[in-house]
Amino acid sequence: MTGSRVREILGRFGRGNRIQVAGMSAMIGVLVHDRHQGSFHRAARSSSGTDLRWSTYREPSQAPERLRDLVSDTTPDGLLVDQHAAGALRGQLPESLPLNIVAPTATELAMAIARMRARFPERHLASVDGFGQDELREVTDPLELAATAAPHPREASLEQIVEHHRKTLRDGGVAITSHPGAGEVLANDGPVVQIDLSPATIRAGLNELRLRADAARAEGMRFAAGVFQVRNGHDVESARAGMREILLRDDTLSGAWVEKHGRRGLVVFAHRALLERNTDGWQVVPALEDARIQLDIRAAAGFGIGASVTAGISLAERAVVRAEAEEHPCAFLVQDSGTIIGPIGGGYRRSRYTYRDHGAAVERLATEVGLSPTTLSRLAALEQEVHGRALTPSELAALLGITDPSGRRLIRKLQAADLVSAEGSAHSARRGRPTRLYRLRLTDTLGPLT
Repeated sequence: MTGSRVREILGRFGRGNRIQVAGMSAMIGVLVHDRHQGSFHRAARSSSGTDLRWSTYREPSQAPERLRDLVSDTTPDGLLVDQHAAGALRGQLPESLPLNIVAPTATELAMAIARMRARFPERHLASVDGFGQDELREVTDPLELAATAAPHPREASLEQIVEHHRKTLRDGGVAITSHPGAGEVLANDGPVVQIDLSPATIRAGLNELRLRADAARAEGMRFAAGVFQVRNGHDVESARAGMREILLRDDTLSGAWVEKHGRRGLVVFAHRALLERNTDGWQVVPALEDARIQLDIRAAAGFGIGASVTAGISLAERAVVRAEAEEHPCAFLVQDSGTIIGPIGGGYRRSRYTYRDHGAAVERLATEVGLSPTTLSRLAALEQEVHGRALTPSELAALLGITDPSGRRLIRKLQAADLVSAEGSAHSARRGRPTRLYRLRLTDTLGPLT
């Protein structure tokens, strides 16, 4: 490819040799109980560079419908919800959407306890919802308050929360609730103190989500290249022309740039988000199956993600070499971070195991662990594919297509998050130190794959 052609492509995808993403305004969807709407509006006044789309609900059962309204026209860059909406939306959130759940903090609980003592000084027992027992004790023990944790709003129905509070009220205590509905139901049963979300807590959640949304969009705007290679033994020019038509007719690739590449290949230039959408999150490459069915040809594909044109093409070329070594039509992805994904199936069927239907759980766990959702999904799939067998760090690295040092670093991250357990050691040779064995335990946290 000539230098002038590369410069022309760069002019389309970004200035200089790197993609520019600064100055974008994030659109954040906000879904909250109408009781909290005023606090959310006050918190949002000082948030610049953010376009907020609002929706409120009166009953948690209304949250799914309100969510559909929020994403019906344009999917926001992130979604901010309160913990009551989060419980009602479990399993229904778009898997790729950055999510932040705003919940009361220890400070807000302490303020509610102070109001309780001012209004009901004769009472020394309380039940509290919205906090786990350990979180609750961190606040109540120093304040010398006997308190029990009611079921968490994300995990229990309103009826279960109310019943727990009623038991405390019958025992002469006070109900301290973060649930707007519980406060209304319990109004005639005894003393109730409402935990209110402060603008400071909401603002912190909004700013964190904005940063995560910006990072996700910046990652999606990184340069990517895909190399599609016709296998030897075909009428190369005819096969390549047919493959080019298949790629150009694919609506999910609209906006991509398709060029000849080498003697028997094509190269596709795009932003990462476009190629990721085309491959359904690096799971399938429909163009390879279309080429087999429509043109009766075998092809392979490689994808590369880097910060420059040359880096993206170079990584894609490495990836397609690996794909051509496989028996069946497939693709590989090589990223400049060192991560390799593959083989990616050429047909329309996804891999046997997937967490794609559990997107919200994977996204949250990935953020906590400090790994990408794709890496976490691959590890969970690998756990079931090896039937829970313990692996050495080198085995794990080989199965994931990464270097041994990367495999050891990955093990350390997983250990810190209790997602692997040490399972003894193995000798790979008569001499030398034994190698530790580790068992993946992601399904303990995420549940079995579908």
